Amino acid sequence: MDKLEINIGSLKLKNPVMTASGTFGYGEEYMDFYDVQMLGGIIVKGTTGEHREGNPAVRMCETPMGMINAVGLQNKGVDYFCETIYPRIKDYKTNVIVNVSGSSIEEYCTVAEKVAQLENIPAIELNISCPNVKKGGMGFGTNPAMAAEVVSHVRKIYPKHLIVKLTPNVSSITEIAQAVEGAGADSLSMINTVLAMAVDAEKRKAVLSTITAGLSGPAIKPIGLRCVYQASKAVKIPIIGLGGITNATDAIEYILAGASAIQIGTQNFVNPFVGKEVIEGMKEYLDRHNLKHIHEIKGVI
Repeated sequence: MDKLEINIGSLKLKNPVMTASGTFGYGEEYMDFYDVQMLGGIIVKGTTGEHREGNPAVRMCETPMGMINAVGLQNKGVDYFCETIYPRIKDYKTNVIVNVSGSSIEEYCTVAEKVAQLENIPAIELNISCPNVKKGGMGFGTNPAMAAEVVSHVRKIYPKHLIVKLTPNVSSITEIAQAVEGAGADSLSMINTVLAMAVDAEKRKAVLSTITAGLSGPAIKPIGLRCVYQASKAVKIPIIGLGGITNATDAIEYILAGASAIQIGTQNFVNPFVGKEVIEGMKEYLDRHNLKHIHEIKGVI
């Protein structure tokens, strides 16, 4: 068994390094830089029931140690993904995982049911940070009961590995984690972006059209580490850590805090080779510390 090879429930990964939804397209876009099939997995961009244009401009800006985005789930819908994109990526020799998003429980279930029919998609990542349009725009993932409700509905119709992606914008990450574990999640990914805002002092107005939006990048790593650590002590299912990972050391920190695997997001925009570099750096770390397997350091803190 390779030093980095791991299992997350039924999901077999050649290494713990994955790419985060919305930062890596469908993997094709990065093939010019390195063979993305060397990754443990690729989480493709958020997929909804219908075509969405996303939010109006301006919807992205840089900040010190990160970026704020309000792209808003721009995608062509699940049918387009199944008919046009899936045939192009279905033979990748790595785990291709679909990030499933929606504005109602019905939409989540519709997307999950259609993706379940795709033979070479072994898992979905349920993005419960989306606003629930039927409940006044409150995020599904900010309330334990609501989070459990959407997960339990999807669990009934989705037979493969179910990852649930959690938001850090809550008072207790452990309550949400335990709620979705109880509702049938196979694993958790955390954290999604941190609610933030940018202001233009000269124009005296908010920079982004949505006013508030999601902060990602190195600035949020300490929050991500804290959430993974707390959740790992509260649930039995595996955790995939993300938030501010820029190199192998960051990735190792997440494993030490309790994650079984990691996702790289914003850094893909800065350094398109980062996935490959993190895999190589993790191997080097294990060799340097005379460790036989990555699981030897999981959750030692």
